[in-house]
Amino acid sequence: MSEINLQGYMSSAIRRIMAKAYRNVLSNPREAKTVFRLQNTFIKSESRRKAVAKECGVEVPPFLICSISTECNLSCKGCYARANGIADNPGKSTRPTLTPEQWRGIFEEASELGINFALLAGGEPMMRKDILEEVAKVEDMIFPIFTNGTLIGPSYIAFLKEHLNLIPVISIEGAEHGTDTRRGKGIYKRAMLSVEELHKEDLFFGVSITVTTENFALVTSDEYVDHLRELGCKLIIYVEYVPTEPGTEHLAFGEDDLDMMESVQAHQRERYDDIIIISFPGDEKHMGGCLAGGRGFFHIAPDGNAEPCPFSPYSDSNVLSLGVKGALQSPLFKKLRAVHLVGGEHSGGCALWEHREEVEGMVNSQTAALKE
Repeated sequence: MSEINLQGYMSSAIRRIMAKAYRNVLSNPREAKTVFRLQNTFIKSESRRKAVAKECGVEVPPFLICSISTECNLSCKGCYARANGIADNPGKSTRPTLTPEQWRGIFEEASELGINFALLAGGEPMMRKDILEEVAKVEDMIFPIFTNGTLIGPSYIAFLKEHLNLIPVISIEGAEHGTDTRRGKGIYKRAMLSVEELHKEDLFFGVSITVTTENFALVTSDEYVDHLRELGCKLIIYVEYVPTEPGTEHLAFGEDDLDMMESVQAHQRERYDDIIIISFPGDEKHMGGCLAGGRGFFHIAPDGNAEPCPFSPYSDSNVLSLGVKGALQSPLFKKLRAVHLVGGEHSGGCALWEHREEVEGMVNSQTAALKE
């Protein structure tokens, strides 16, 4: 798939998502007004991305993934953020972090370039309310917040009601047993309390489910999705498990699992017109391969390093010094595209994780060349 076709495909997907989101919030006039405004804004964003591509030769993706917190109050098994050194226990992280004002500046530039969404992760992003308060002021972007849901109380509910461009996405592993096994005893019930509060206030929210070979049948069943719908869930993001922890490779999808996932999702999207359903990285199969490295998105680490994706924590540029546009022209990103590690043949799974030694070698060789 060509880059022009990819941009058209992704822009069309955003329009479909926003149209469905608008239908889903018609019962809440305030949210409907916000989504309607953003629909119009995002049409203009398509033009901005095309203009930048024409003027500067830089393809601007509609998404960013940003790890804004270096701390987490949980220690989930197989956590990529801990495995990659992004997150640590509260008070233990020594990694530099950007200030709330710096994050806001990054997103203001991103918005001007036509970027629509910044997925906020960590660590636990809700441990950095100071950052969320600042970035919420960038009203022309939507910020899905990937959270474990344990910190959503009355003050956060009030905050989310005031800033409807912040969308909580609560991470669970299916039912209580699976969630507590990975995240800790009692975490599922605490997360469900947050779900109840969000539903009570008629706020738009979603869930993120790490899907494995073990929980696949449960979390993709009609009964399970029906349950989420009853709880008020309007967005489901299936994240295919990446085996960052040795000995868990059996939990990752094989080709047969990926084919089954695709079939199930086709059924789900037909059956559930009132829920937005996304699969990552499975949906990349229809977009000509991996979308990382600026092709469809890139990852901004807590210190501002521009990385291909959260599962590939290697960088040769920083958005604080180069800006978002400059980071998109990263030599590393260009190399990844040239050797087809992004945008190449895609058979499922995480391409950059599978080739992590090769990606690291690219960065090391580039660093060595600069020193000569």
